[in-house]
Amino acid sequence: MRPLFVLIHRYVGLLMVPFLFVTGLTGAIISWDHELDDVLNPHLMEAKGSGPAIPSLQLAQEIEARDPRVQVAFIPLSAEPGESLHFGVQPRVDPATGRLFSPGYNQVFIDPATGEELGRREWGAVWPVTRENFVSFLYVLHYSLHIPEFWGSDRWGIWLLGVIAILWTIDCFTGVYLTFPANRKSDSPTRPSWWQRWKPAWRVRRNAGIYKLNYDLHRAGSLWPWLLLLILAFTAFSLNLYREVFYPVMSSFSQVTPTPFDTRTPTGPLKPIEARVGFAEIVERASAEGARRNWEEPVGSVFYANQFGVYGVQFFHPGGDRGAAGVGPANLYFDGEDGSLIGERLPWKGTAADLFVQAQFPLHSGRILGLPGRIAISVMGLVVAMLSVTGAYIWWRKRRSRVIPVAQRTTLTRNDRKRLPT
Repeated sequence: MRPLFVLIHRYVGLLMVPFLFVTGLTGAIISWDHELDDVLNPHLMEAKGSGPAIPSLQLAQEIEARDPRVQVAFIPLSAEPGESLHFGVQPRVDPATGRLFSPGYNQVFIDPATGEELGRREWGAVWPVTRENFVSFLYVLHYSLHIPEFWGSDRWGIWLLGVIAILWTIDCFTGVYLTFPANRKSDSPTRPSWWQRWKPAWRVRRNAGIYKLNYDLHRAGSLWPWLLLLILAFTAFSLNLYREVFYPVMSSFSQVTPTPFDTRTPTGPLKPIEARVGFAEIVERASAEGARRNWEEPVGSVFYANQFGVYGVQFFHPGGDRGAAGVGPANLYFDGEDGSLIGERLPWKGTAADLFVQAQFPLHSGRILGLPGRIAISVMGLVVAMLSVTGAYIWWRKRRSRVIPVAQRTTLTRNDRKRLPT
């Protein structure tokens, strides 16, 4: 069994090296995505106007009036003092060509007091990488590698990293198994205990040469944070392959309360579902529903997913959209056709399966533990990158030690042949 696990760990590990190195480094950085974005782009994030805020629904209409090629898909309804409003937009279908317009941006930043447009940017743009899209570039690289759309789908990168995450999850178990001491039978009464033989695997020899240092860093560096590595691997799989694998599997074991996004099939970007009910009416209905439930939080934002025909409304006070230990605020979903309430997602409420599903992103991002959790995940990103490098180095050194003697034997054989009489 052990030789089989060695082969699995070696070649699965080699396959994962470039992917885990990239996702590890990017993950270490995007743990601080909002803070870094604020530092890099104060001209977009900071609002200098004073006075009462202009209604966000009015600002959304003005954005669409300035550029008929886009429609507003996300509306923030309030901002923290001194901060701008971040509107999300998406291209309309060009009636002349039947294809989407290319406005070159999907976010618009507005000063809520003056209505001044502070700037636009393409969140997640591949090139060129500027300070405005740097954070989003890393974010998309982290979960999809920026693999472009082909064969009618733009999810190839997401699927690829989902499969890598499955292999990583399996490799977590094969890797820890290989750190266990070999179970060689011995009748010696002085033979060390199993724990005593396993204890060296947790240590790093600092003055034993480069190879042994790399070997120890790889072995001990995976043992000490093993549980965190397993959590990162499993949650990466659950997030990237949620609709394809995770949700169906979870539903077969326990009751998962579906959202409209789980039960409806998207139409595709070229066949958007036009809403018959506007944003204003949805906000009004959501506010009434929140009051009926005695929620203290007001409506904080609203979005429309035109490929599903669904409105989503979030309830939070200004600045509280990333609360509830990383799960986010309460969500209500409304049908774009008639405005009826069709679903909800409440933080840390529901069946056991619902709670497990909700926990995936907070666990992966560390936000479930607040600031200490984010620090831990950022450090773990560097650890994952380190394990990738040390693993590749160990394989290279072992391969070189096998190849060089073979080459030497081949050379000696050829020399011997030359000495033979003709």
